[in-house]
Parts: sequence; structure tokens; C-alpha cells
Amino acid sequence: MKLMKQKFLPLLLILSLLLPSIVVADAAPGDMIVTLGEDLTAEQRQSLLNEMGAPADVEIIYVTNEEEHQYLGNYVNARQIGTRAISSSMITLTESGSGLNIETNNISWVSEGMYANALVTAGVKDADIYVTAPFEVSGTAGLTGIIKAYEITAEIDIPEEQKQIANEEMVRTGKLAESIGMEEATELMNRIKEEIAKNPVETEDDLRALIQRVAQELGVTLTDEELNGLVSLFMRIKDLNIDWNQVQNQIGKIRDNLGDFLNREDTQSFIASMLDVLNRFIDAIKGLFR
Repeated sequence: MKLMKQKFLPLLLILSLLLPSIVVADAAPGDMIVTLGEDLTAEQRQSLLNEMGAPADVEIIYVTNEEEHQYLGNYVNARQIGTRAISSSMITLTESGSGLNIETNNISWVSEGMYANALVTAGVKDADIYVTAPFEVSGTAGLTGIIKAYEITAEIDIPEEQKQIANEEMVRTGKLAESIGMEEATELMNRIKEEIAKNPVETEDDLRALIQRVAQELGVTLTDEELNGLVSLFMRIKDLNIDWNQVQNQIGKIRDNLGDFLNREDTQSFIASMLDVLNRFIDAIKGLFR
């Protein structure tokens, strides 16, 4: 018996070293996960899965309303967050360097660019992300599910402070968009990050001057309250352990991906058909007056 143990001991040692590498697979491009709001009905869940084109064996996780309040409660009033978790998403990891590609449906307040900006701050990179709901929602709660899904799929842990700041950034960008426009607000946030990546700031005064300069270059006028809010936000972002070169790279990829969407043949065809319908409608109106 003792001899048998001596023979099997090396074999067991080898297996113990090999098994972890066999059982635990690294995150890889193509890995996919779906998040569903916990309060969706069974019919709504199936409808959203069909809409996403999710495979039958896709991993599904659920996001609760409590989680939404945890990450949004400091920045959005409870009424806007609501009492039900509805927003859902699908995230697919892509090749390194491909950037973030965001698409939304039934999301009324948060734009693709706003999601992308906040996700870059959270450390999310290189993924195709689809955010949806069974009916029109603001979309603020969608970020909670995306970050949760990315942590599981990419097998990483994002610090809680970083998640909080990403949510604050999304909300601040949305509020800015209401006064200066969606594209302007998104580009302002992008440019500030790019400038910090190129020329790191040390003091609050330096950061304030940087934000004012970028806003002026973009032709954007900020109120004192908006400026102070941005200074506060970016002071917190500055103190995160962020790879600013990675941030700059992801922002560049986001711009490319948004440009690709606008230049896609099906998108251009849709725009052309809409313009054709509009022109025919105008001609019909003119005919009435003739």
C-alpha cells in the first residue's frame, strides 16, 4: 500500500497543477454574457433575448433594483431610478485594440457616446455592447448591468470607487447635454480626458483652467455650477489608478466605431430613403398650394 501511494503521489501532484489550467479558461474574444433586469416578466425576458439574438446557451445574470440604487442613488433622484430593474444588455468581448462599440434600443436619455465614455472610465474596453429595454426608459440603470457583466466576462474586479465615478460621469454628461447638446457634452468629456492623458494636471486650479480651455475651444459655455461639477468629477477621476494611454486609445476607437456606424451602407441607405420620403412629402405639400 505504501509503495502504491508513492507511485500515485507524483501523478496527483501533476494533475493538481494541470487541472486549474484545464478547468478555468481565460477570457477570450467572442465570450458573451447577457444581463436582464430582475423585474422583467418571463415574456419580456424572452422577447429581449430574441431581440439581442442571444444563443440558447448564453450565460445570463440578473440586475436588481437595489444594485441600480447603489450605483445611481448619489447622482439621480430615486424617482428617476424607479422601483423595478428593467434595462438589459448583451456584451461580447472583441479583439484587443478594437475599442468599444455601443448600440441602444428604447434608451431615451443616455446616448451611445455617454455609455462609452463612462465605461472607459470604469476600465471597460474592447467589447460590443447592446443595451435595450422592452419599452422606452432613460437608460441610466443600464450602466450597472454592463459593468457587472464585463467583470464576469473579462474575469476582473473593478474597484467600487471607479464604478461610482463612472455612474457620476454618465449622469453629469446627461445633464450637460440638456443645456449644451448631446454631441457637445460627449465631445467635451472626451477632450478633457485626452488633455489629461497628454498633460497630467496636479492641482485643482490647473484642472479648472484645462476644462475652461477645452470648453472654449469647442465653443461651449459652462455655468459656474457646471464647471465646478466637472472639476469635482475629474479630480476624482485623476486620482484613480487609470492607464491614461489606454483611455486615450479607447476614445480614439470609439470615434472610429461611431464613424463606421454612420458610414455603413445600411445606415446610409436608411438615411437616403428617409430623405427621399421627406422630399416627396414636401413636393406633395407644394402641389396642394399650386
